Amino acid sequence: MHRIRHSLPYFKKFGWEAEIATVYPHFIEAYSLDPLLLKTIPDEIKVHYVNAWDAKKSRKFGLGSLSMRSFFHFLKKGNEILKKGGYDLIYFSTTAFHVMALGRYWQKKFKIPFVVDIQDPWRNDFYLSKPKSERPKKFFISYRIDKFLEAYTIPSANGIISVSDAYIKTFNERYRETQSTLHKVIPFSGSPIDFEVMEGSIFESGKIHFDTSRTNIVYIGRGGYDMDYAIRHFFLALKKGLDEKKEIFSTIKCWFIGTSYALEGKGIKTIQPIAEAMGLGGIVTEVTDRIPFFESLFLMRKADILFVPGSVDAGYTASKIYPYILAERPLLAIFNEESSVVQILKKVKAGTVVTFPKKEQDPAKFIVSIYNGLIGLLSKVPVSLYDKEAFKEYGAEAMTYKQVSFFDEVISSFRGK
Repeated sequence: MHRIRHSLPYFKKFGWEAEIATVYPHFIEAYSLDPLLLKTIPDEIKVHYVNAWDAKKSRKFGLGSLSMRSFFHFLKKGNEILKKGGYDLIYFSTTAFHVMALGRYWQKKFKIPFVVDIQDPWRNDFYLSKPKSERPKKFFISYRIDKFLEAYTIPSANGIISVSDAYIKTFNERYRETQSTLHKVIPFSGSPIDFEVMEGSIFESGKIHFDTSRTNIVYIGRGGYDMDYAIRHFFLALKKGLDEKKEIFSTIKCWFIGTSYALEGKGIKTIQPIAEAMGLGGIVTEVTDRIPFFESLFLMRKADILFVPGSVDAGYTASKIYPYILAERPLLAIFNEESSVVQILKKVKAGTVVTFPKKEQDPAKFIVSIYNGLIGLLSKVPVSLYDKEAFKEYGAEAMTYKQVSFFDEVISSFRGK
């Protein structure tokens, strides 16, 4: 959603007229909707809204995800829109993957090319080797659906945009056809406009209140077993600090906020139990409930130190890394050394980055690296928070230009066939 939201103000500048198809907000099963996001969308953008099946009724038949509940509504609305003509490209930029399968149908029916924007794994093999206790609910049902629809859709796409080259490589290994498909790796973008909106609208948090007498280390984002490696070693570095420099580390309070996608009050804590098992329960608080986007920006600005744990998946690219940079707070990031996040942070000189390799490493050495990073941030020595000139490469305008340049390439190739 943020990819498109950041691009909309710049499409027209580069010669493109964009129209959006999206689900009516009241069908979205969430408790942290943020109407302030609409302030960042240009008034001239035409938005087509679609319905969806009621979640309470459809869940009885195993259809809980928004993309499944709205699939046939998107099909109907898309047919209605595209029948009028005048459209050059269909662009799917969403993690509601099921609706991407409509691209193949519309491509054939209306002779229009389609581009998919892969921001997370669609068919996710990560949990196949995990025990049942570590898998999401109904994993194999959703996995089989995703496997079928991905194989149906991706080989027919006219273009693939991806936030990570790892996703392109995966498709090339799975599907012979994609080896000749036009593709482009385009990271997410950041927009200072979001912080401008926040500063004029949010003046306090409704749920989270930091103790100003403590050093508040804050992470806002999903949890998950794929982040256990980074989080566990972060906690072990904290333990080392409490043993060796208690006068500094005893002031720390760690916050993990919005870690679950479950409905309000239904989330299961996955991070705090790890801390408690290590004897760190007193300094770690996990709040599973999601919070509105602009409230999260407010809390980032209020933090003493920001912390971002990465996934063991090298292809994982955290879209939230840009708000963490733009918040202009001391930052500690722990990521797989092959993640694009590492290159971004180093290029814009943002924060302290500690990496881990794909293969197992010496845990003691890794813990010391994190510990040293924390010592540097806790010393409160003034640092340059990020290089604003270098960041322009990752700004919304620059990333939108890359998108439309790729669109032109896809359309030219499609019409030349």
